[in-house]
Amino acid sequence: MEPRQADVSIPLQSSKWDAAGPGPRSDPQPRDYVLWSVFNVLLWCALGGLGCLGFPALVYSIKARDCKAAGDPEGARRHSDRARVANIVCSVVVALAWAIFIIIAIIIIASLRAA
Repeated sequence: MEPRQADVSIPLQSSKWDAAGPGPRSDPQPRDYVLWSVFNVLLWCALGGLGCLGFPALVYSIKARDCKAAGDPEGARRHSDRARVANIVCSVVVALAWAIFIIIAIIIIASLRAA
């Protein structure tokens, strides 16, 4: 018996009409920002026990993670956006609070040295 050759034809150029287009694009999963939220809660707790001011961001972050695990990308995206905004607000406010605290501490120390 003679070995059979496979009938293979390779086109030199692909035609535009029968070329396969890209498959469906999968959107990346939304982020849940849990670590950022925990960091904000800990910073607020360190600032006079006001950790409750960072909890809304943590709640939205956990909801986003739950929706992502349940297969609800729209709910995860909605909660992720809310968690991001809450974390930005919380981070800005805690940074301002720490700056004010440091400025007041410097003023008090300077006035004690002058007296």
